[in-house]
Amino acid sequence: MISKGFFITFEGGEGSGKSTLIDQVAETLTARGLNVVKTREPGGTRLGEAIRNLLLSPAADHTIGSQAELLLFLAARSQHIEELIRPSLEVGKVVLCDRFNDSTIAYQGAARNLDTKYVQRLCQMVCSNIEPQLTLFLDVDPKEGLLRSQKLDKEHAVSGKFDRIESEKIEFHERVLGAFRALARKEPFRIYCIDASKSRETVYKEAMRAIDELILLPAKK
Repeated sequence: MISKGFFITFEGGEGSGKSTLIDQVAETLTARGLNVVKTREPGGTRLGEAIRNLLLSPAADHTIGSQAELLLFLAARSQHIEELIRPSLEVGKVVLCDRFNDSTIAYQGAARNLDTKYVQRLCQMVCSNIEPQLTLFLDVDPKEGLLRSQKLDKEHAVSGKFDRIESEKIEFHERVLGAFRALARKEPFRIYCIDASKSRETVYKEAMRAIDELILLPAKK
């Protein structure tokens, strides 16, 4: 693992509040004088954003099989690591990433009923030695999360509509949540669970406490 920078990932189901939290954390760490890179998956590069559009668009003129979906996510991640994440960590930056391997294991592994061990091996192969020191998992009931998500102004869906993955049945999203919780139980020292049904301010404070205590970033003077 590259030690110069800090790699923090944000995970959770739809509407869990990851994007809002990343913005708050990035603002705080930047104010402390840290060099922060805020990014997302799929995305972060031109190729990644193109793949994101393909994967999330609700357009009905194409279908994506489960295996193809998995490989598209991993292709975007490979480019993301090579072009943005690894170079940023090597020069000591703090990388905040909306989704990473845990989402692939939860969504494409557990929820799509692909073999999770197989998915984990592929993730490890793509990421090599790039692993987050801390993952903030925002735990929220899928029904509540989807209600929140439906109210958001999203780039891949018109107001009040879901993107391609949000549109899956509730059972799909329940499998996603179950997989995230299982990962958190398996890796308690990396994955910090936050009850995302709490207020934004409470979620933010818990996240910053985890960052300050586990990653030992310099406290604000």
